Amino acid sequence: MLTNTSQSYGSVARIFHWLTALLILSAIGLGIYAEGLPRDTDAAVATLVTIYSAHKTIGVAAFFTALARILWSLAQPKPVPLHAERRAETFAAELIHWALYGAMLIMPLSGWIGHAAQTGFAPILWPFGQTLPFVPQSTDVAHLFEGIHKLSALVLYAAIGLHVLGALKHVIIDRDATMARMTRGTPAGEGRVAHGAGAPLAALAIWAAVIGSALPLPAGPERPEARAPAAQNQPSGNWQVSEGTLGFTVQQMGAAVDGSLPAWTAQIDYDEASGTGTVTVQIDTTQLTLGSVTDQAKGAEFFDTATFPIATFTADLTRTEGRAHEATGTLTLRGASVPLTLPFALSIAGDQATMTGEAVLDRRAFGMGESYPDESSVGFRVTVQVTLSATRQPASAALDA
Repeated sequence: MLTNTSQSYGSVARIFHWLTALLILSAIGLGIYAEGLPRDTDAAVATLVTIYSAHKTIGVAAFFTALARILWSLAQPKPVPLHAERRAETFAAELIHWALYGAMLIMPLSGWIGHAAQTGFAPILWPFGQTLPFVPQSTDVAHLFEGIHKLSALVLYAAIGLHVLGALKHVIIDRDATMARMTRGTPAGEGRVAHGAGAPLAALAIWAAVIGSALPLPAGPERPEARAPAAQNQPSGNWQVSEGTLGFTVQQMGAAVDGSLPAWTAQIDYDEASGTGTVTVQIDTTQLTLGSVTDQAKGAEFFDTATFPIATFTADLTRTEGRAHEATGTLTLRGASVPLTLPFALSIAGDQATMTGEAVLDRRAFGMGESYPDESSVGFRVTVQVTLSATRQPASAALDA
């Protein structure tokens, strides 16, 4: 029989039960195993990424399976307790049941949101992307949901442990058909018992406390000296950069990871009439961010920011046709100087200019990721994106610079 009755669980409920258990226990096992793995070498980190990717992928599958199971359960009659006269025991069983339902949703969902808020480490192995709608790319959001994920794991472990102990009690002490109803669909029990709202409300209170304890405390008034200073580009050349972004994208295990280099200065000399000029850009690589693998990206295997804190791009500017331009020069990064041509579009209205450009680099040209000889973990191609707005400087200011 597919559906439940007041005395038995149908085959659909039983399949959902055991499939959910298999997925959750597999995800827990992989997570615990990964926590004990070494992180001292790049090869060890690559193994860790693979294990965590499997952990996250199974976790997402567990979330959808648990959600389907709960929706099915809510639409089905619930078999009566075999010992309804034991009110305290029945209430405790229902409380554990509802706490477990919450854990089956909140634990994988919080982990998923934490992953989506800070991409870069151990992608989910599916073709639907790594982000989520309405989830911003934010370290604070990632840390918040990582905290909820860890606290919900404690509730999940406790609920699973008590659930298993209860099942063993029914088999060893009570010797009743509780387990048989879930393994073989054996009918057992008599009459109908109304299930009150006390147990689900108590479970809801538990989860409110768990989530509340993970929320950050309200911050006090911000001190003026605690505010991060805005990045500035010092006046130089005949164009002053007013704002801009320098980002890059790399593939990790087939998933795109976006990074940023927020601290840089540019000296631009450009003659609008001839469409020619020069540019010198200095980039502070110590300020780079790359999702949850920022520290790894700064390490000796990749940017090696401790040894090479500054990257430099010097180029000649030429106009090709229309608004199309090229910056042709040399990028010096991580001690290696590599020729680079950056095509860009330029628009000038009065004294205001906007520029957007994109180029593709090969990390191997800079000696990055030598212990990653293929693209199965880290891609070779790195796409660099540049946008900026600039203001024309008066001739006197350009000469003074």
